[in-house]
Amino acid sequence: MTSQAHTRPPAVAGAFYQAEPERLVGEITAVLAESRPGLHQAPIRPKALIVPHAGHIYSGPIAARAYALLVPLHAAVRRVVMFGPAHRVAVRGLALSDAEAFATPLGRIPLDEDAMRRAQALPQVCVSRAAHAMEHSLEVQLPFLQEVLDDFTLAPFVVGDASAEEVADVIELLWGGPETLIVISSDLSHYLPYAEAQHKDRATVDQILRLTPLDEFEQACGALPINGMIEVARRQGLMPSLLDLRNSGDTASDRSRVVGYAAMAFAEPGEKR
Repeated sequence: MTSQAHTRPPAVAGAFYQAEPERLVGEITAVLAESRPGLHQAPIRPKALIVPHAGHIYSGPIAARAYALLVPLHAAVRRVVMFGPAHRVAVRGLALSDAEAFATPLGRIPLDEDAMRRAQALPQVCVSRAAHAMEHSLEVQLPFLQEVLDDFTLAPFVVGDASAEEVADVIELLWGGPETLIVISSDLSHYLPYAEAQHKDRATVDQILRLTPLDEFEQACGALPINGMIEVARRQGLMPSLLDLRNSGDTASDRSRVVGYAAMAFAEPGEKR
């Protein structure tokens, strides 16, 4: 990317997920083993996923429902284009990293410099080291991808103030073929009582299933990248499927103030693995 290109080190290892490689692999392997597609999941080959991004102890079991779909595709998927909301640094449009690789306790993932150069031709795309430095919404997905895929490159976008069309244009530019997977990182409602969160999150998921854009960030912190994916799904004729819908009260917290999580997949109608 530039003469100052570097490897982005893990920022939330030891906080959002295990920092010790063997424990991290064990953690991910365990939730994947519980999430192998069965009768409860549609036998689809996903082109895109929506996955949550909280600490693995909270949202990992839900994220694993989506990532388990990739196990049969471990050699086919060679590039992951990922979009997550900006939590720490204000961004106009979508921000790429100036790194040449992202690191986790499981190793380095090279960034797709060709894809990133192409994306930078769009006016809504910028490069910001600061936007990526402490952003967890992308990082927490990487160990899952490292565990279920073979070698792959990454094109990571932090989404700030951007329209659905601006996000959709980036997704479509890097759409590729079966070798490319789109990942949208988002949690759902935040800090509602358990029953209220269940009701609100079910309504949010139903909107996505109808390919209806989300109205507010209270529905999902990643509403902007989700809305971009909804726009692309309309353009490309993809259909969403719900894989799992739970909240932190179902996994590792009390039920007085919970965060909602959904795992969803987008595929062509009737697409089988």
